[in-house]
Amino acid sequence: MRGLLPLVWLEIKIFIREPLGVIGTIGVPVLVFVVLGRLVGGRLPASAGTAEFVTAGLPVFVSILIALNAVLSLVTIIAIYREGGILKRLRATPLRPVTILTAHVLVKLLMTAATLALMILAGRRYYPAGVHVPVVGFTIALLFSTWSILSVGFLLASLVPTARFAQPIGTVILYPMLAVSGLFVPLASLPPALRGLARVLPLTYATSLLEGIWKGEPWSAHLTDIAALVAVFAICTALSARVFRWE
Repeated sequence: MRGLLPLVWLEIKIFIREPLGVIGTIGVPVLVFVVLGRLVGGRLPASAGTAEFVTAGLPVFVSILIALNAVLSLVTIIAIYREGGILKRLRATPLRPVTILTAHVLVKLLMTAATLALMILAGRRYYPAGVHVPVVGFTIALLFSTWSILSVGFLLASLVPTARFAQPIGTVILYPMLAVSGLFVPLASLPPALRGLARVLPLTYATSLLEGIWKGEPWSAHLTDIAALVAVFAICTALSARVFRWE
């Protein structure tokens, strides 16, 4: 893993030099959190459903957006690097392939942590939810969920042919998962076919884990979610290793 830290720092600088990427990955989720938080929490009539959404649903929803943005950014960057011949040149250096790929994952996890920190700071200033937030546990849960979902991103990046279609294809595949993740509609209320689909999607287990940790539930209550996310990571990583193209 020699050269990992310099490569991570290089990728961070490249990421920061693209204003639109920074705005989309960090700015948009925080803005959605603040705007919706003030709208739902301050202007709509108070009710049990509103309180539930403000105190639990909205933070989890924005956290899922953070994770999905990290995945879409990863898919796009890998596609651009491949199409531009950058992956091919990097592979010819003394850096190992695993070091190159690990650097991209670490950058996305760091950006995820930074976005979550800004979201929490913005929430305290503009959107007081009035609840105790388990910041450390929730951060770990989000990073763990992002780490697992990033493996899906690597699988997509292995299959997407060009950078032009990387983000649209990733968006079409990933964002519809929100509808059946249990965040907006309980899984028990879904039709059997959609319920079965939800059981094989990583976003379902990420949502369950994030909601539980946000509400203060112990990690032991989410062993199934953790096992499912680990299984997704293992399966997608194995598939990516077989189909990933460096050029």
